[in-house]
Amino acid sequence: MQIVPSQFRLSSGADVNGEASAAKVRLATPPNNPGNPPNLPPNQERRRALVVPREHGAWGMLLIPLATGAGAGWLNGGHVAPVLWLTATVLVLFWVRTPVGSWLGAGAVRAQTAEERRFARSVALFLAAVAAVNLIGLFWQGQNRELLWIGIMAVAAFAAQMILKKMGRTTRVAAEMAGAVALTSTAPAAYFMATGRLDEKAWALWLVNWLFAANQIHFVWLRIRGARAAGWSQKLSVGWSFLAGQVLLGAMLVLVYRFHWLPEMTLIAFAPAFFRGLVWFAKKPQPLVIRRLGWTELAHAVVFAALVISGFHYS
Repeated sequence: MQIVPSQFRLSSGADVNGEASAAKVRLATPPNNPGNPPNLPPNQERRRALVVPREHGAWGMLLIPLATGAGAGWLNGGHVAPVLWLTATVLVLFWVRTPVGSWLGAGAVRAQTAEERRFARSVALFLAAVAAVNLIGLFWQGQNRELLWIGIMAVAAFAAQMILKKMGRTTRVAAEMAGAVALTSTAPAAYFMATGRLDEKAWALWLVNWLFAANQIHFVWLRIRGARAAGWSQKLSVGWSFLAGQVLLGAMLVLVYRFHWLPEMTLIAFAPAFFRGLVWFAKKPQPLVIRRLGWTELAHAVVFAALVISGFHYS
Protein backbone atom coordinates (compact mmCIF):
# COMPACT_ATOMS: atom_id res chain seq x y z
CA MET A 1 0.00 0.00 0.00
CA GLN A 2 1.52 3.31 -1.06
CA ILE A 3 0.79 6.65 0.50
CA VAL A 4 -0.69 9.03 -2.06
CA PRO A 5 -2.96 11.87 -0.91
CA SER A 6 -1.98 13.80 2.23
CA GLN A 7 -5.25 13.03 3.97
CA PHE A 8 -4.53 9.32 3.68
CA ARG A 9 -1.03 9.82 5.01
CA LEU A 10 -2.26 11.52 8.15
CA SER A 11 -5.02 9.02 8.94
CA SER A 12 -2.75 6.07 8.34
CA GLY A 13 -0.07 7.58 10.47
CA ALA A 14 -2.47 7.75 13.34
CA ASP A 15 -2.37 3.96 13.36
CA VAL A 16 -0.11 4.43 16.38
CA ASN A 17 -3.29 5.14 18.33
CA GLY A 18 -5.60 3.06 16.19
CA GLU A 19 -7.42 5.80 14.29
CA ALA A 20 -6.58 4.44 10.86
CA SER A 21 -7.98 1.04 11.76
CA ALA A 22 -11.05 2.68 13.21
CA ALA A 23 -11.65 4.61 10.01
CA LYS A 24 -11.35 1.39 8.07
CA VAL A 25 -14.04 -0.22 10.21
CA ARG A 26 -16.33 2.79 9.98
CA LEU A 27 -16.18 2.56 6.20
CA ALA A 28 -17.22 -1.09 6.51
CA THR A 29 -20.30 -0.22 8.57
CA PRO A 30 -23.45 -0.80 6.52
CA PRO A 31 -25.58 2.32 5.96
CA ASN A 32 -28.99 2.56 7.55
CA ASN A 33 -31.63 2.29 4.85
CA PRO A 34 -34.92 0.42 4.40
CA GLY A 35 -33.15 -2.53 2.85
CA ASN A 36 -30.60 -2.64 5.65
CA PRO A 37 -32.29 -2.21 9.07
CA PRO A 38 -30.18 -0.43 11.72
CA ASN A 39 -30.67 -3.19 14.29
CA LEU A 40 -29.01 -5.98 12.31
CA PRO A 41 -26.45 -7.94 14.37
CA PRO A 42 -22.93 -6.56 13.88
CA ASN A 43 -20.71 -8.61 11.61
CA GLN A 44 -17.60 -10.31 12.90
CA GLU A 45 -15.28 -7.48 11.89
CA ARG A 46 -17.43 -4.96 13.67
CA ARG A 47 -17.59 -7.16 16.76
CA ARG A 48 -13.83 -7.40 16.95
CA ALA A 49 -13.43 -3.68 16.35
CA LEU A 50 -15.88 -2.86 19.15
CA VAL A 51 -14.08 -4.85 21.84
CA VAL A 52 -10.52 -5.67 20.73
CA PRO A 53 -7.84 -2.95 20.90
CA ARG A 54 -6.59 -2.14 17.41
CA GLU A 55 -3.70 0.15 18.42
CA HIS A 56 -0.95 -2.09 17.15
CA GLY A 57 1.81 0.33 18.11
CA ALA A 58 0.36 0.70 21.59
CA TRP A 59 0.52 -3.08 22.15
CA GLY A 60 4.26 -2.92 21.47
CA MET A 61 4.73 0.08 23.75
CA LEU A 62 2.92 -1.81 26.50
CA LEU A 63 4.55 -5.24 26.24
CA ILE A 64 8.13 -4.47 25.17
CA PRO A 65 8.81 -2.31 28.29
CA LEU A 66 7.14 -4.97 30.43
CA ALA A 67 9.47 -7.62 29.02
CA THR A 68 12.44 -5.28 29.48
CA GLY A 69 11.60 -4.64 33.14
CA ALA A 70 10.96 -8.31 33.81
CA GLY A 71 14.21 -9.39 32.15
CA ALA A 72 16.27 -6.73 33.91
CA GLY A 73 14.69 -7.62 37.24
CA TRP A 74 15.34 -11.32 36.78
CA LEU A 75 19.01 -10.64 35.99
CA ASN A 76 19.20 -8.55 39.17
CA GLY A 77 18.26 -11.55 41.31
CA GLY A 78 14.49 -11.27 40.95
CA HIS A 79 11.78 -13.75 40.05
CA VAL A 80 9.66 -13.86 36.91
CA ALA A 81 6.61 -15.62 38.41
CA PRO A 82 5.17 -12.49 40.15
CA VAL A 83 5.43 -10.63 36.84
CA LEU A 84 2.94 -13.04 35.29
CA TRP A 85 0.17 -11.78 37.59
CA LEU A 86 1.07 -8.21 36.73
CA THR A 87 1.07 -9.06 33.01
CA ALA A 88 -2.45 -10.52 33.21
CA THR A 89 -3.65 -7.42 35.09
CA VAL A 90 -2.05 -5.00 32.64
CA LEU A 91 -3.45 -6.79 29.61
CA VAL A 92 -7.00 -6.79 31.00
CA LEU A 93 -6.81 -3.12 32.02
CA PHE A 94 -5.53 -2.16 28.59
CA TRP A 95 -8.13 -4.29 26.86
CA VAL A 96 -11.13 -3.01 28.83
CA ARG A 97 -10.66 0.54 27.49
CA THR A 98 -11.84 -0.48 24.04
CA PRO A 99 -15.29 -1.98 24.86
CA VAL A 100 -15.92 0.78 27.41
CA GLY A 101 -15.16 3.43 24.80
CA SER A 102 -17.34 1.68 22.22
CA TRP A 103 -20.19 1.30 24.71
CA LEU A 104 -20.09 4.94 25.87
CA GLY A 105 -19.49 6.34 22.40
CA ALA A 106 -16.09 7.74 23.30
CA GLY A 107 -13.87 5.29 21.45
CA ALA A 108 -12.40 5.30 17.96
CA VAL A 109 -15.06 2.73 16.97
CA ARG A 110 -18.47 3.46 18.49
CA ALA A 111 -21.45 1.20 19.02
CA GLN A 112 -24.19 2.36 16.65
CA THR A 113 -27.09 0.03 17.41
CA ALA A 114 -28.75 -1.26 20.55
CA GLU A 115 -27.34 -4.72 19.95
CA GLU A 116 -23.81 -3.37 19.48
CA ARG A 117 -24.13 -1.40 22.72
CA ARG A 118 -25.29 -4.50 24.60
CA PHE A 119 -22.44 -6.53 23.17
CA ALA A 120 -19.81 -3.90 24.05
CA ARG A 121 -21.32 -3.48 27.54
CA SER A 122 -21.28 -7.20 28.30
CA VAL A 123 -17.63 -7.54 27.25
CA ALA A 124 -16.68 -4.39 29.17
CA LEU A 125 -18.38 -5.60 32.37
CA PHE A 126 -16.79 -9.04 32.09
CA LEU A 127 -13.30 -7.59 31.59
CA ALA A 128 -13.88 -5.10 34.41
CA ALA A 129 -14.76 -7.98 36.73
CA VAL A 130 -11.61 -9.86 35.72
CA ALA A 131 -9.55 -6.72 36.24
CA ALA A 132 -11.07 -6.21 39.70
CA VAL A 133 -10.17 -9.78 40.73
CA ASN A 134 -6.63 -9.33 39.43
CA LEU A 135 -6.19 -6.02 41.25
CA ILE A 136 -7.50 -7.47 44.52
CA GLY A 137 -5.01 -10.30 44.24
CA LEU A 138 -2.20 -7.91 43.33
CA PHE A 139 -2.77 -5.68 46.36
CA TRP A 140 -4.03 -8.35 48.78
CA GLN A 141 -3.24 -7.52 52.41
CA GLY A 142 -1.28 -4.41 51.46
CA GLN A 143 1.09 -6.09 49.04
CA ASN A 144 2.79 -4.21 46.22
CA ARG A 145 1.58 -0.80 47.39
CA GLU A 146 4.49 0.81 45.54
CA LEU A 147 2.67 0.03 42.30
CA LEU A 148 0.03 2.60 43.26
CA TRP A 149 2.52 5.42 42.63
CA ILE A 150 3.22 4.09 39.15
CA GLY A 151 -0.50 3.67 38.53
CA ILE A 152 -1.27 7.25 39.59
CA MET A 153 1.38 8.64 37.23
CA ALA A 154 0.15 6.43 34.38
CA VAL A 155 -3.44 7.60 34.87
CA ALA A 156 -2.25 11.22 34.91
CA ALA A 157 -0.40 10.62 31.63
CA PHE A 158 -3.51 9.09 30.03
CA ALA A 159 -5.54 12.09 31.21
CA ALA A 160 -2.99 14.43 29.65
CA GLN A 161 -3.23 12.44 26.43
CA MET A 162 -7.01 12.86 26.31
CA ILE A 163 -6.73 16.61 26.88
CA LEU A 164 -4.08 16.99 24.17
CA LYS A 165 -6.16 14.97 21.69
CA LYS A 166 -9.11 17.31 22.18
CA MET A 167 -6.91 20.31 21.37
CA GLY A 168 -6.73 19.33 17.70
CA ARG A 169 -4.26 18.11 15.10
CA THR A 170 -1.42 20.35 16.25
CA THR A 171 -1.07 18.41 19.50
CA ARG A 172 -1.50 14.88 18.15
CA VAL A 173 2.19 13.99 18.42
CA ALA A 174 2.33 15.43 21.95
CA ALA A 175 -0.75 13.35 22.82
CA GLU A 176 0.94 10.18 21.64
CA MET A 177 4.05 11.06 23.64
CA ALA A 178 1.91 11.45 26.76
CA GLY A 179 0.22 8.13 26.06
CA ALA A 180 3.65 6.51 25.72
CA VAL A 181 4.51 7.69 29.25
CA ALA A 182 1.58 5.66 30.56
CA LEU A 183 2.20 2.59 28.40
CA THR A 184 5.90 2.33 29.23
CA SER A 185 5.12 2.43 32.96
CA THR A 186 4.99 -1.35 32.68
CA ALA A 187 8.82 -1.35 32.73
CA PRO A 188 9.27 -0.15 36.34
CA ALA A 189 6.19 -2.10 37.41
CA ALA A 190 7.60 -5.36 36.04
CA TYR A 191 11.03 -4.63 37.54
CA PHE A 192 9.42 -4.03 40.93
CA MET A 193 7.35 -7.21 40.76
CA ALA A 194 10.47 -9.20 39.89
CA THR A 195 12.80 -7.70 42.50
CA GLY A 196 10.53 -6.14 45.14
CA ARG A 197 12.46 -2.88 44.72
CA LEU A 198 11.34 0.42 43.25
CA ASP A 199 14.81 1.94 43.04
CA GLU A 200 16.72 4.16 40.62
CA LYS A 201 17.07 1.31 38.12
CA ALA A 202 13.29 0.95 37.97
CA TRP A 203 12.84 4.66 37.22
CA ALA A 204 15.71 4.60 34.72
CA LEU A 205 14.06 1.67 32.90
CA TRP A 206 10.90 3.74 32.61
CA LEU A 207 12.90 6.69 31.29
CA VAL A 208 14.84 4.80 28.61
CA ASN A 209 11.75 2.87 27.46
CA TRP A 210 9.82 6.11 27.13
CA LEU A 211 12.71 7.76 25.29
CA PHE A 212 12.78 4.87 22.84
CA ALA A 213 8.98 4.92 22.38
CA ALA A 214 9.05 8.70 21.86
CA ASN A 215 11.76 8.27 19.24
CA GLN A 216 9.63 5.71 17.43
CA ILE A 217 6.54 7.93 17.50
CA HIS A 218 8.53 10.88 16.19
CA PHE A 219 10.14 8.78 13.45
CA VAL A 220 6.79 7.38 12.26
CA TRP A 221 5.38 10.90 11.97
CA LEU A 222 8.55 11.97 10.18
CA ARG A 223 8.12 9.19 7.62
CA ILE A 224 4.48 10.13 7.07
CA ARG A 225 5.07 13.86 6.71
CA GLY A 226 8.20 13.35 4.67
CA ALA A 227 6.78 10.67 2.36
CA ARG A 228 7.26 12.95 -0.66
CA ALA A 229 10.29 14.87 0.53
CA ALA A 230 13.15 14.72 -1.97
CA GLY A 231 16.68 15.89 -1.27
CA TRP A 232 18.39 17.22 1.83
CA SER A 233 16.66 20.59 1.87
CA GLN A 234 13.13 19.20 1.83
CA LYS A 235 13.95 16.46 4.32
CA LEU A 236 15.59 18.94 6.69
CA SER A 237 12.58 21.23 6.38
CA VAL A 238 10.29 18.38 7.39
CA GLY A 239 12.61 16.66 9.86
CA TRP A 240 14.45 19.38 11.76
CA SER A 241 12.33 18.71 14.86
CA PHE A 242 13.21 15.01 14.66
CA LEU A 243 16.92 15.86 14.54
CA ALA A 244 16.44 18.15 17.54
CA GLY A 245 14.77 15.25 19.31
CA GLN A 246 17.74 13.04 18.48
CA VAL A 247 20.04 15.58 20.15
CA LEU A 248 17.78 15.74 23.20
CA LEU A 249 17.67 11.94 23.34
CA GLY A 250 21.47 11.82 23.28
CA ALA A 251 21.61 14.34 26.14
CA MET A 252 19.23 12.28 28.25
CA LEU A 253 21.30 9.14 27.63
CA VAL A 254 24.45 10.99 28.69
CA LEU A 255 22.61 11.87 31.92
CA VAL A 256 21.71 8.21 32.48
CA TYR A 257 25.33 7.24 31.86
CA ARG A 258 26.70 10.02 34.09
CA PHE A 259 24.73 8.91 37.14
CA HIS A 260 25.21 5.16 36.47
CA TRP A 261 21.46 4.53 36.58
CA LEU A 262 21.78 1.67 34.10
CA PRO A 263 24.60 -0.57 32.88
CA GLU A 264 26.70 1.11 30.22
CA MET A 265 25.91 -1.56 27.65
CA THR A 266 22.22 -0.72 27.75
CA LEU A 267 22.98 2.58 26.01
CA ILE A 268 24.02 0.59 22.93
CA ALA A 269 20.36 -0.39 22.63
CA PHE A 270 19.65 3.04 21.12
CA ALA A 271 22.27 2.70 18.37
CA PRO A 272 19.96 1.02 15.80
CA ALA A 273 17.29 3.69 16.34
CA PHE A 274 19.83 6.49 15.97
CA PHE A 275 21.19 4.90 12.82
CA ARG A 276 17.83 4.30 11.10
CA GLY A 277 16.78 7.88 11.85
CA LEU A 278 19.90 9.41 10.30
CA VAL A 279 19.90 7.04 7.33
CA TRP A 280 16.46 8.28 6.28
CA PHE A 281 17.89 11.72 5.53
CA ALA A 282 20.46 10.21 3.17
CA LYS A 283 18.21 7.72 1.39
CA LYS A 284 16.45 8.40 -1.87
CA PRO A 285 12.67 8.96 -1.67
CA GLN A 286 10.75 5.71 -1.48
CA PRO A 287 7.03 4.85 -1.32
CA LEU A 288 5.84 4.62 2.27
CA VAL A 289 4.30 1.25 3.11
CA ILE A 290 2.64 1.63 6.50
CA ARG A 291 2.50 -2.07 7.32
CA ARG A 292 6.18 -2.57 6.52
CA LEU A 293 7.07 0.47 8.62
CA GLY A 294 5.09 -0.98 11.54
CA TRP A 295 6.85 -4.34 11.35
CA THR A 296 10.23 -2.62 11.05
CA GLU A 297 9.60 -0.53 14.14
CA LEU A 298 8.44 -3.62 16.04
CA ALA A 299 11.72 -5.33 15.10
CA HIS A 300 13.64 -2.29 16.37
CA ALA A 301 11.70 -2.50 19.66
CA VAL A 302 12.51 -6.19 20.10
CA VAL A 303 16.20 -5.53 19.42
CA PHE A 304 16.11 -2.64 21.88
CA ALA A 305 14.62 -4.82 24.63
CA ALA A 306 17.13 -7.62 23.97
CA LEU A 307 20.07 -5.20 24.16
CA VAL A 308 18.81 -3.56 27.36
CA ILE A 309 18.37 -6.93 29.04
CA SER A 310 21.78 -8.07 27.77
CA GLY A 311 23.28 -4.98 29.33
CA PHE A 312 22.13 -6.19 32.74
CA HIS A 313 23.41 -9.68 32.04
CA TYR A 314 26.94 -8.62 31.10
CA SER A 315 27.31 -5.72 33.54
